[in-house]
Amino acid sequence: MERAEALGKWVGRWFTVLVVIWAVFNYLLPQTSQWVIPNTSYLLGIILFGMGLTLRGEDFVCIAKRPLPVILGTVAHYVIMPTIAWLLCQIFHLTGATAVGVILVGSCPSGTSSSVMAYLAGGDVALDVSIETLSTILAPLALPGLLMFYAGQYVTIPTTSLFLSTIRIVLIPIILGVVIHTIFKKHIDYITRALPLISQTAILLIIGAVISANHAELFTATTALVIPVVVLHNLSGYGIGFLFSILIRLKDPQRKAITFEVGMQDSSLGATLAMMFFSPAAAIPSTIFSVWHNISGSVLSSYWRSHTERKMAAAGTVAG
Repeated sequence: MERAEALGKWVGRWFTVLVVIWAVFNYLLPQTSQWVIPNTSYLLGIILFGMGLTLRGEDFVCIAKRPLPVILGTVAHYVIMPTIAWLLCQIFHLTGATAVGVILVGSCPSGTSSSVMAYLAGGDVALDVSIETLSTILAPLALPGLLMFYAGQYVTIPTTSLFLSTIRIVLIPIILGVVIHTIFKKHIDYITRALPLISQTAILLIIGAVISANHAELFTATTALVIPVVVLHNLSGYGIGFLFSILIRLKDPQRKAITFEVGMQDSSLGATLAMMFFSPAAAIPSTIFSVWHNISGSVLSSYWRSHTERKMAAAGTVAG
């Protein structure tokens, strides 16, 4: 288990680079991940089951003790990101599967990487995890509703099927993970040391599947337009999320948590649902988002961490 934990830490440190390398590899050899395409929902279930295994009673107590920032952060996430996605589709004149893919990733719950970025930036990790948990639990209701509202003009949204599938893919694995952790407790704590490696491997496999499925369409004129849209989507989420946290008068660590929770999406879920209910092309925005938000999140967390360290050093100099 120690080796798996050490490897997971190494993969986590270089995850963004590995995502780019793996994406390029699957573009050059698309047959590599063809076998993964029909199994993406199972891989996502493994990721969310692992999330459930890591949740403790204290995480839900945290939500109960400080409900207002958690609720406001979750509402901000589900208002800001889908709205930005829709506006970008109007500005860039996106239609069809591309527009649905952009709105789909914008309607997903918070990304699992956000808690790591909040930790690295010196943010409020407990608040971050609480918002991530609540937004994921609400996904079966929020995601189909937002898609119907924002993307119904582009394609027919299978709302009922989306609702049931999101429960099956998202809620059931999380609930099973929580139940198993509650029953076995310390035995599970030992196993969870390997979970980061398992989740990272599953995310890479999903990315490889989407690249393989869209190999012939990745560098068309329409797809090239998705890249600036995804970048603007993510950065706008950070910016508006940060401004929102100032508006509701949160302290600096909480502002960082809200910023990452608003701007980072569960793009693996977006890619999986796009492949299941729409088309492989609709999964491209989620795949690009997976690569980009890890890059932008790493840069932002590094900036905030170095900024905090400079402030502490300056405070120490003044005190001295």
